[in-house]
Amino acid sequence: MIGIFYKSNDQIVTSDNTDTLKNLQREDVLWIDLFDPTGEEKRSVEHFLNTNLQSRAQAEEIESSSRYSETHDNIFINTDFLIPGPENYSMESVSFILTGDTITSIRQVPLRSFTDIQRRIIANPRLYPTGYHILIGILENRIDLDADMIELMSKEIALYSKRVSLGEDVGEEFLLDINQLQENNMMVRENIVDKQRMLSSILKSEKSPDSITNKLNILLKDVASLINHTNFSFERLEYLQNTVLGLINLEQNKIMKIFTLVSLLLMPPTLIASIYGMNIKLPLIGGLWDILLLGSLMLTVVLVVIFIFRRRRML
Repeated sequence: MIGIFYKSNDQIVTSDNTDTLKNLQREDVLWIDLFDPTGEEKRSVEHFLNTNLQSRAQAEEIESSSRYSETHDNIFINTDFLIPGPENYSMESVSFILTGDTITSIRQVPLRSFTDIQRRIIANPRLYPTGYHILIGILENRIDLDADMIELMSKEIALYSKRVSLGEDVGEEFLLDINQLQENNMMVRENIVDKQRMLSSILKSEKSPDSITNKLNILLKDVASLINHTNFSFERLEYLQNTVLGLINLEQNKIMKIFTLVSLLLMPPTLIASIYGMNIKLPLIGGLWDILLLGSLMLTVVLVVIFIFRRRRML
């Protein structure tokens, strides 16, 4: 599917037909949005821009030269957009091509940032005179959404911390939830750092207009604050994980202590019973009083062991 935003009589007009490009000049087109495009749509856009569109494999490469590059006529940008799920997050690659004042975007899934900016362009076209302004608007919206995700994660971390403080039962499932939060937090941080590199590259580019410089600097400050927040969240999760592991170790130590105590208490009576279980002649064998005496001896030894343990504060 294709969405074309172009100027006509001081207004922004939209079209979803590639034939529209045949009747337009490049300077009249603000934005070409390719959403899961067909081969024919790609070829039409390539012919209109006189350049090659990047493939999905190229968009997913992680090298710095693949994430941002410039030619004499174009700027190629590949970045990832974070998609939140019920439990974990996923990354979706998006490509941008800036040709003069025209921006072309290539994506495979619906993204809220694109939908919002399309509505804003129709509502107030004066705010988006060039493709650079549209790109900044998309990134600005995306960073706001990333900030909301970070805020939600912070609230989740606070809830888990409160559960630990209240002494709730923590176990394997609790640790798995914390580990998932750590994974989500790392993905958010990776995504934001990628945006930071991209914004810095656009700011340094000689092709970017001066009218977006202030917005780029503001976005870079916002991104830096989000990175600091994700670092703090990760440290907090690590501290929480260590606390939970410490509590689990303490609980296991208590259980092992009980088993050890029971074993030590049974050792003296077991020794006495083993001696009198041997097939040899021993004193105190044969009468009822002898049995009571041996039982009393075993009980006395157990009480002595308990007394020694309490005296040494081992119980």
